[in-house]
Amino acid sequence: MRAAAAAFIGVISCLTATAATAKVTPEQAARLDGDLTPMGAERAGNAAGTIPPWEGGVTRPPATYRPGMHYPTPFPEDKPLFTITGQNAAQYQANLTPGQMALLKLYPTYVLPVYQSRRSCALPERLYEGNRRNALTATMTEDQNGLNDALLGNPFPIPNSGVEAIWNHRLRYRGFKVKRYFAAALVARDGSYELVRGHDQGIAHYNGPGINQIGDVSDIGQLNNIAISYLNFITYPPKSAGTIVLVLDTINAKELPRQAWVYNPGTRRLLRAPEIAYDNPAPQTDGLAPADTFDMYNGATDRYRFELQGKREIYMGYNNYEIADEKYSYKDILTPNHMRQDLMRYELHRAWVVDSKLKEGSRHVYGRRTFYLDEDSWNITLVDVYDTRGVLWRVQDGPLSNAYDVPLCSSVAEIAHDLQSGKYLTFGMKNEEKMFEFDADLDASEFTPQAVRRMGSQ
Repeated sequence: MRAAAAAFIGVISCLTATAATAKVTPEQAARLDGDLTPMGAERAGNAAGTIPPWEGGVTRPPATYRPGMHYPTPFPEDKPLFTITGQNAAQYQANLTPGQMALLKLYPTYVLPVYQSRRSCALPERLYEGNRRNALTATMTEDQNGLNDALLGNPFPIPNSGVEAIWNHRLRYRGFKVKRYFAAALVARDGSYELVRGHDQGIAHYNGPGINQIGDVSDIGQLNNIAISYLNFITYPPKSAGTIVLVLDTINAKELPRQAWVYNPGTRRLLRAPEIAYDNPAPQTDGLAPADTFDMYNGATDRYRFELQGKREIYMGYNNYEIADEKYSYKDILTPNHMRQDLMRYELHRAWVVDSKLKEGSRHVYGRRTFYLDEDSWNITLVDVYDTRGVLWRVQDGPLSNAYDVPLCSSVAEIAHDLQSGKYLTFGMKNEEKMFEFDADLDASEFTPQAVRRMGSQ
């Protein structure tokens, strides 16, 4: 699995100049400080009391936390309320996705430990301010594959269409200047795997540290058509070590498509890599990783029609600190057919449901995808993936945790299950790696082809 696609962070795609849809009325936007949270989620809990009200999330680390350490759970006393298995899944089907039901039926060892729901996700206040502003100004282009008049925050906290919800995922806050360390593995049916390790770093220009501060911008047009600058370095296995990937994800793809390069240490050459997009597969992943599935979904929206189907209460991976704990090695958590499900934590949360179908005349190996987006963070946490015949083929799971020292919520790993082969791919594991640097010392000058050539020759 080379860095060229296996470690690509899915990010922003294209923005053009002609507005089509979106901004809400001042009366609607005022709901973000009323019955809705600043993220557009329902502030109240559910009628059954199984989903609590949102009260700001977790914004302070536990007393045991020290900077640089793996995140300890803020809920150490919590125990599973019950466990969903293949035997009792029908009892909970109303709150499970078709993909979860398929996994429970297929693998007797696949279980969902269900815990008390904790609405722990939180973001910095400046992101909430961005959401309030974007709700009144953000618009899409006529083809819905571009964006205007949004900056620093989710563009559509009160979405009116499926593609607006997908934009919220693609532009959600994951830090500004970030360096992270990761491991990935393609796991065979018998549990054997080859580990890939590396680190990446990026500048999310769209999510700069503030508005009207020195070095920041006050208008999306000032970003010079670059949304995110991204570098990836593979350090293991030896046959791939030294591979470097550079991606400049553009804002207006009609003016300039996503730019990508790969440095090959064997040939000592830097080559353009236009294949990091759509359904072009990442090498050595057995096809489980089309380029646009990293980050659960990334890139352009022009090949699908996205339908917003409202919300469902579902059991999704939430507050998953245990599976990422450094006390477990990768050998401990990578088991046949699936990761160590007994170390996972699932909670009942409301999810926006977006069903996408391939447009007639468009090409992709996936004919349909159903996305489930956490209402409190706009992370896609689950995806049901169908082939072009309409048969459920794969299931993506992105269990969340809260980086409460920032704060922000993101996946602890991305897992793609192939229901036919019994293989699964997991990316973003952190157990044996150093933790993220959310305030990394990065400069835009590092993210150029010339800089990558210099790095490769060192």
